[in-house]
Amino acid sequence: MNALIFAAGLGTRLATITKSKPKALVEVNGKPMLQHAIEKLIEVGVTRVVINVHHHPEQIKQFVSTLNYPSVDLIISDESDQLLETGGGLLKAAPLFIADQPIILYNSDVLTGIDLNKMLKYHQQKGGIATLMVKDRSTARYFIFDDDNRLSGWENISTKEERITIETSKRKSLAFSGIHIINPEILSKLGEVRKFSITNGYLDLSKENKIYGWDNWDEYWFDIGTPEKLEIAESFLKTKGLPK
Repeated sequence: MNALIFAAGLGTRLATITKSKPKALVEVNGKPMLQHAIEKLIEVGVTRVVINVHHHPEQIKQFVSTLNYPSVDLIISDESDQLLETGGGLLKAAPLFIADQPIILYNSDVLTGIDLNKMLKYHQQKGGIATLMVKDRSTARYFIFDDDNRLSGWENISTKEERITIETSKRKSLAFSGIHIINPEILSKLGEVRKFSITNGYLDLSKENKIYGWDNWDEYWFDIGTPEKLEIAESFLKTKGLPK
C-alpha cells in the first residue's frame, strides 16, 4: 500500500519556528512530525511512503536518508521549483506510487492516536473512490455530507461561501482532519498536473463519484499548525506518557 505525506508547506502559521526548518521536522515529544507520520503509516501496512518537499527541502531529504525501516521505501517528490498545493502535489507524485494500490494521504502537521486499520476497513466497506477523516469540531471550513456520509458540498462559515454538489435534506457539516484514503483510479479523474487544492478536486468529482467521510473515531488528534497548538500537543503527549 502507498502513502503520500504532504510535507511541502511553508508552515507560516508557526511563525519563527519554521523560518529555519520545515514544519515536517518540528519535534513533538522528541520526534519530528514527519517521523510520527511515517510510523503511523507503517502500522497499517504501508510499504511505500512518498514525501513531497518544497520549503527547506534539503533538510527533509537529509533526515529521510537517516531513517531505516525494513520493507518500507521512502521516496521524495521534489516540488522545489513550484509549490503545487495538495492536489497538484498528489498528481506530481503519482508516478512514484506502487501501481493499482490504495494511497493514504497524510498531512505532516497532524498528530493522532487513531487506528488507521479501522479507517481503511471503512473505506473498503463503503466502496467509494475516496474517504476523508472528519470530525464534528469547531472550525471555519466544513465538508458537507448526507445521512450516508457521502460528500455533498463544502462551506466556509466565516465568509458565507458555500458549494453544494448533491442536494440533500439531511446534511451535516464535519471538519476535515488531515488524513484521507484514495483509490488509484481517482488520479486520472483529477486531470493534469497543476497547482490546485485537493478539496476542489474532491468537490468536482463528488457529484458523479462516491466520496465518503469517516467520523467514527474517538482518539486524540492535534493539528500543530500554530505555536499554541504545538504547545498543547507537546503537553498532552508528556502527560499521557507516550514513548518517544
